[in-house]
Amino acid sequence: MAEIVNLRLLRKRKQRSNAGKAAAQNRAVHGRPASEKAKEARLRELDGRRLDGHLRRPRDDGDGER
Repeated sequence: MAEIVNLRLLRKRKQRSNAGKAAAQNRAVHGRPASEKAKEARLRELDGRRLDGHLRRPRDDGDGER
């Protein structure tokens, strides 16, 4: 006798599998290690400090305006 197959469940299982494969590809393409993220944050902070160092007047930290 033939085995009964629920097509709805098979379709959902296939969609989950495809979504998992797409997620793995996205992680490989867009994912970055924490060390890279930390390095970029340090460089952004350094660039900001360099830029602030070139201001004619130092910033007043009280109100946030220059």
